[in-house]
Amino acid sequence: MKFGNYECYSVEMGRFSLDGGPMFGVVPKALWEKKIAADNKNLIQLTTRSLLIKGEGRTILVDTGLGNKFSEKLKKIYKIDEGSTDIDLALAKYELTCSDITDVIITHLHFDHTGGSTSIKEGKTVPTFPNATYYLQKDHWESAIKPNAGDAASYMKEDFMPLEEYGVLRLIKGQKELFKGIDIIVTQGHTRGQQHPLVKGKTNSLFFCADLIPTSAHLPYSWRMAYDNYPVTIVSEKEKFLNRALKEKWILFFEHDPDIVAASIRQDKKNIVTDKKINI
Repeated sequence: MKFGNYECYSVEMGRFSLDGGPMFGVVPKALWEKKIAADNKNLIQLTTRSLLIKGEGRTILVDTGLGNKFSEKLKKIYKIDEGSTDIDLALAKYELTCSDITDVIITHLHFDHTGGSTSIKEGKTVPTFPNATYYLQKDHWESAIKPNAGDAASYMKEDFMPLEEYGVLRLIKGQKELFKGIDIIVTQGHTRGQQHPLVKGKTNSLFFCADLIPTSAHLPYSWRMAYDNYPVTIVSEKEKFLNRALKEKWILFFEHDPDIVAASIRQDKKNIVTDKKINI
């Protein structure tokens, strides 16, 4: 789809599984399982879906998926589908290589969002996209390099420390227009300094939800993950941004939804729900 001067495409970066309980926090299984089915171990399948944005002389990637640096043990724990995590193959569908990416916007540094930011080549961990500048919120960087005990397991430093070492990381602070027609919106509920690109168009805009709303099942304000560091904050943020999205006709891009890439939304009684599913 086109938004303003940008063509936008979804890029599948790998499938994995997590326990449905933490994914929905205090929401009873009897409710969330109607939205996403669990297996006999209570695991639900999720995707890592990046957004490719082309225009204004740039080829931008938002988040980089799981990557391919996992140990055999972690592959089993997260049921990672190895055949789905090849970034070269994912980009080849759009006649691109990793060298063609000019900019990488990282929403936050949890492993399922930035694992593909670095790769192992000739025994060294290096930036996957050699010609790209990587953008991240300064506040989030500071929390990731010294994580709290509850958040530490979500960070794998080999995913992001090489970005600083190779001089390709640019830390930004707060909400701003990063590129012409692309705003950065910052939220604090899931983790400090999570950032969300908003690609602006004349009649509607595309909002990259990341872990503010990881799947379409998480649209109700109170449906949040146990992984959210600041539960009260994320509930109020969801209400604020979903009402803005409704008013300004945003299309929501879901990074982890196994079935729905993106959707317009509508008000239904007390909740905001998906209106039309949209393939991007």
